[in-house]
Amino acid sequence: MNFAQPARALAQVVPFGRQATPASAARAGALPILFLHGWGVGPHAYAAPIDRLRAFGFDVFAPAQPGFGGAAALDDDDCNFAGYARWAASYLDAQGVDGPVTVVGHSFGGGVAVQLAHDLPERVVALVLCNAAGGFPWAGGTQPPAIADRPLWEWARVLGADLLATPTLTRILPAVLGEAVPNLVSNPLAMWKVGEFVRRAHLLEEIAAVGRRRLPITVVWSDRDRLVPHWGFSALCEAAGVEGEVVPGNHCWLIAEPRRFGDLVLRAVVDAGVLQSAKAATG
Repeated sequence: MNFAQPARALAQVVPFGRQATPASAARAGALPILFLHGWGVGPHAYAAPIDRLRAFGFDVFAPAQPGFGGAAALDDDDCNFAGYARWAASYLDAQGVDGPVTVVGHSFGGGVAVQLAHDLPERVVALVLCNAAGGFPWAGGTQPPAIADRPLWEWARVLGADLLATPTLTRILPAVLGEAVPNLVSNPLAMWKVGEFVRRAHLLEEIAAVGRRRLPITVVWSDRDRLVPHWGFSALCEAAGVEGEVVPGNHCWLIAEPRRFGDLVLRAVVDAGVLQSAKAATG
């Protein structure tokens, strides 16, 4: 499939927090971050975390991925992590981002981020994975706890319960429902297709290969996450060869705690040497 036209059209429709612009959207001198949202919602649900990153001076690109936020779904043959990674690269091209970016992914978006770094290493300078899908080892042939056997509606129920348990519910619920409900009504088949491959995500070989290339990887998990289990987080960390970091909160902690999230991403970028490299390149 040719992704250039769908990505270019999407960049005109739903580039969160940006004016609809042609391929000159990248801000000169600003460090670019590609933010990839989780399953069932879209970038507007992450308004506060994204604003926090922008307050640090990052140039944040936060598209609605195909099948969410009013964006057309990918073809069946491309409805997998590899297809979404190719789409993300086309989106960056459409936005005029030629160099490598720091990719921050939450949940499903974390799986896409891993695949992007694996398949197109020249596009990624660092990874920050928050409660990322991809560490489910049974998909590679071993027998784990039967979490993947849950019906998809059960995953949606747990996600909803996570949101309802969030202390800042009144602040985040309108943004989340404003995207989740229209997604469910307008494109339920796309949500189901994506949910099916995400809940069986096995990206341990991919993240291990990325780790061997010594790409800076930060893996974060929250201690009350009922969607991505601790052993899934541990499997990702072990495969990537990193220690990982545990923060308090549920699966959607970064929506509820934008300051903690922003500080974590900033620290990851500094530790990875990305800021120093960017200054050297422009200085």
